[in-house]
Amino acid sequence: MKTNPYAKLRGARIVACADIETPLGTMSALATAKGLAALWFDARKRDRDGWAAHGADAQDGRHPAIAAARRWLQAYWAGEDPTEIEVPLDLHGTPLQQAVWTALRAIPYGRTRSYGEVAAACGLSRTAAARATGAACGANPVGLIVPCHRVLGAKGALTGFSAGIERKIALLRHEGALLA
Repeated sequence: MKTNPYAKLRGARIVACADIETPLGTMSALATAKGLAALWFDARKRDRDGWAAHGADAQDGRHPAIAAARRWLQAYWAGEDPTEIEVPLDLHGTPLQQAVWTALRAIPYGRTRSYGEVAAACGLSRTAAARATGAACGANPVGLIVPCHRVLGAKGALTGFSAGIERKIALLRHEGALLA
């Protein structure tokens, strides 16, 4: 089944976009007037038509949010903790998704949390909390900067990642969160 990454934007008006090369492949950054709305691996490959339909067919890496994301990614790939680099975000999601994405941003570089721990940080009860947290992680529009790759299943199980489990493993190894 074809994944439509643009469904995650919930009607955001994209004003700028850029492709950013990383050691794990090209990431596509999309920005609104307010901030970075999306940062995905392989977005153009997944949905070429949706890319243009969202007004994201012209490259513009000068947008402040995209420039900040590029600086963040450069620091990240240089092995530095980039959390002090401020990237203005314009995340579009439900209140639950917003709460989970905020909790994800609190996970320190090089550390992991379980879905249950993220759910608890959001004040969710145990009933279906891990599943709801997983769904919110899957809807995360800004990969790496909102670090859903740092969330593991029960007992440290490596579970789903929209950019592929191989990338999740590589990201966690890069941060020193997994042994080689």
